[in-house]
Amino acid sequence: MTNTRHIGDVVLDVKNISLSFGGVKALADISFDVREHEIRAIIGPNGAGKSSMLNCINGVYQPQQGTITFRGRTFSHMNPRQVAEMGIARTFQNLALFKGMNVIDNLMSGRNLKMKSNIFQQALRLPGAQREEMAHREFVERIIDFLEIQPYRKTPVGRLPYGLQKRVDLGRALAMEPQVLLLDEPMAGMNVEEKQDMCRFVLDVNDEFGTTIVLIEHDMGVVMDISDRVVVLDYGRKIGDGVPNDVRNNPEVISAYLGTVH
Repeated sequence: MTNTRHIGDVVLDVKNISLSFGGVKALADISFDVREHEIRAIIGPNGAGKSSMLNCINGVYQPQQGTITFRGRTFSHMNPRQVAEMGIARTFQNLALFKGMNVIDNLMSGRNLKMKSNIFQQALRLPGAQREEMAHREFVERIIDFLEIQPYRKTPVGRLPYGLQKRVDLGRALAMEPQVLLLDEPMAGMNVEEKQDMCRFVLDVNDEFGTTIVLIEHDMGVVMDISDRVVVLDYGRKIGDGVPNDVRNNPEVISAYLGTVH
């Protein structure tokens, strides 16, 4: 069931984005917007350009054409750290966690942008640095409680089941206190129970934290259940955009998913 919190004004506006690798066009003139507090899904068959689109938004790729405007600030060339500092966080399809570190330390790595004391102050355990670390640890503990991973706080992430690793990845992104959260296939590789848990957490993040979410997901049932609006890509082109029911009944979207010959 789609949640019912208030959807606000446009916070992220993607305009005419084109991206090529050599002669291969990954994205061709893509435009869509994202509104405050909504869950905005990006769907499409494999190779449609979905992850490339997220990579443009969070500064991993620099598009050849087009602009991205976040809260009135327009950028076409921005690196991932600058984008994160603006308030956009990202999870990855292939987990980019520190597998040898425990859950707390992985989540603390998401607080790096918020830390004012430098590495020398932290190493010398100066009072100000210690107070700051305590405050960050308290924040991280709240996320651990929220994601229901208390029993695994001190467990090396590499030893956790895949579904829990995905939850830690979400927690690390939340530790950055993002205004917009980009989720790249957060439910890929999960069993039914793990998917249900992750759906609940995505809805709760959106509802309780007020975080705007842009979501790539292959499970159409999930997308139709939790998204406010859906944009559909196919071979780097936008072929649909609207509320889930309109997208579900769009003939071009149906043919793309049924593998009709292009």
